[in-house]
Parts: sequence; C-alpha cells; structure tokens
Amino acid sequence: MHSLAIPPLDRSLETGLRHKIDNKTKPPGSLGRLEELALQIGLVRGSLTPTLNQPHLVVFAGDHGAARSGISAFPQEVTWQMVENFLAGGAAINVFARANGIALTVVDAGVAHDFGVRSNLVDAKVGVTEGNPRGTGGTASYLDGAAMTAAQRDTAMARGTDIVAKLAATGCEVIGFGEMGIGNTASAALLTHCLTDAPLDDCVGRGTGLDDTGLARKKLLLRQALSRYAGSRHDALAVLAQFGGFEIAMMTGAMLAAARQRMLVLVDGFICGAAALVAARLQPAFLDYAAFCHASAEAGHRTQLAALNVAPLMSLDLRLGEGTGAALAWPLVRAACAFLNEMASFESANVSDKL
Repeated sequence: MHSLAIPPLDRSLETGLRHKIDNKTKPPGSLGRLEELALQIGLVRGSLTPTLNQPHLVVFAGDHGAARSGISAFPQEVTWQMVENFLAGGAAINVFARANGIALTVVDAGVAHDFGVRSNLVDAKVGVTEGNPRGTGGTASYLDGAAMTAAQRDTAMARGTDIVAKLAATGCEVIGFGEMGIGNTASAALLTHCLTDAPLDDCVGRGTGLDDTGLARKKLLLRQALSRYAGSRHDALAVLAQFGGFEIAMMTGAMLAAARQRMLVLVDGFICGAAALVAARLQPAFLDYAAFCHASAEAGHRTQLAALNVAPLMSLDLRLGEGTGAALAWPLVRAACAFLNEMASFESANVSDKL
C-alpha cells in the first residue's frame, strides 16, 4: 500500500488557469492568496471550471499509551468522553461543520473504550491495551518501546485508505481531517522532531494546557523516549510506528488516499500536520494536493509548516484540534473556487482592462 505513488499535478492547465484568474475584473493579484488557492484547486481537480462537491470532514480518535504517564493536562478518559460529545453533536467541530455545510464522520481509530455498535461511529479500531478496564484500543507507550507494531501501523493506514475510498465513491471531492486523542501533541512533537531535525524544544508545546511544571515533565519524558529509540529518525514509517498514534497513522493513510483520488485535502493544525508530514516524506507529491488551513498556536506547528515550505490560509491562534481549523477555512476555499468559476472577465463584463 505504501508504494502506491501519488502522481504529480498535471501542469498543462496552469497557463490557462493563470490567464483566467488574471483576467477577472480586478487588478492582477488583488485577491492575494485566494488566487494561488484557486490555481491549486483547478490543478488538483484538473479543470478550468473545477468543482468541490460534497465537502467532508473525518475525525479520527485514538488513545496513546504514554498518556498514562502524565504527558497531558487531562486524563486519558477524556478521549472517549469527547468522542461521545462528537456523537451527540456538541463539540466545536460539530458546530463549525454544521455552520459551514460540511458532512462529518467520526472514526474510532483506537480508543481505549468499548463504544458498542453505534450508527454514527465508524469502528476502525486498532490495538488492544491489556488490562485496560475500558476496553480495547490504544497504542502501547513509546516510553517503554514502540507505540505500535509495523503490522498495526499498516492496518491503521489501510483502514484510513478504505474510509476515503468509500467517501470518494459517494462523490466527495474535498476532504478535511481532524483528530482526538489525549497525549497526541506529544506524539506529534516526536514525529516533528524526528522528521524535520528541529530541536525537540521547538516541537513541544503545552498541549491541552500544561503549566510550566507539566511542560518540563513532558519534555523530560519525550527525551527519554527518544533515548530509547535506536532506529532511523528519517524513516517516516519507522518513526510513525515508534511514536505515532493510531489516529495519526490512519489519518496518514487517508491523506495519501485522498490525494490519489484527486481530492483537495484540507489539513488542520499540529496533529494533522504531523500526519501530513509523514505523508509528504512518503510521497512528496502529496503536498500538491494539500491546503494547510491555519497556523496553530501549538509550538511545533510552525516548525512543521516551515519544514514543508507551506503557508497556512489563516492564523487565528487556534489550538483545539478536532479539524476545527479545516472547517473554518472551508468558506475561504469555497470562495476561491467560486471566484474562479463565477467572477466575470474584463471581456465578458465589457470592463476596460488596464492601459
């Protein structure tokens, strides 16, 4: 599965798209970043009149074994409690998705809780945590060894691929991703440090709100985890298995699959950025299909953006996750597509062009 290549964008339409954008009834470049976004949409969709039908957000939830060692300000139980909140429609991502007309799917990628059979929850659970009174799911602790086996990693990525394939079959052309998992900012920090060579301190933040003592403990534990890892820090798949979460691995597979389906991929903040970083290291052409929605207030996100040489659409000091930044960016994406398709040209509007 990992060897399935993402084709680079067909640039044959670029001249036509730029001509169309430049000849709208506006001074050249006056719509700023929206013009580059419109160009990207046209190239991703392979059309001078692209569509972005059936926008969808997929939120992957998973637990991290290391969370039981105090790397987060919140207990691990909050993961499954927030999944229940998603299913009840009460979380921020539910509100923003409804407000912006985006369909929402919630996926149990590996939560240490038994949800039973739920009509509005996709059960893609990976992993078994022995002795956990709340059921199956969740990675092992990377403080003791690898968070997941290579087989578990591959299973998670394949299930992400399958979820996207089903959405593509329904006509989805633009997809955003979100996540939930107590401890996943620590996992994302380790992935970012390894895959960018940035200092660990530039990758680690306060997550859900650690105080100074908690932040110092988090950094200490992550240094210990790194000291126990003897593998390559530049092998994206190996690093993902060592330090990742099932929600991050599943999201990585989903992102790669979405790009192969020529969907526009809306990348949220720090955790989704970690999955995008892995995806880009595996398939550099993935970045052609990805729109990075915002610059998170979490410390390591700007490190990711700089390493990938991408510019976010917004900077609102968000650090909630859940895909909220992707949901909030969707109106900008929709507007970029709309102006490309609907805005008059100088010729069609009988407006004089500049001298």
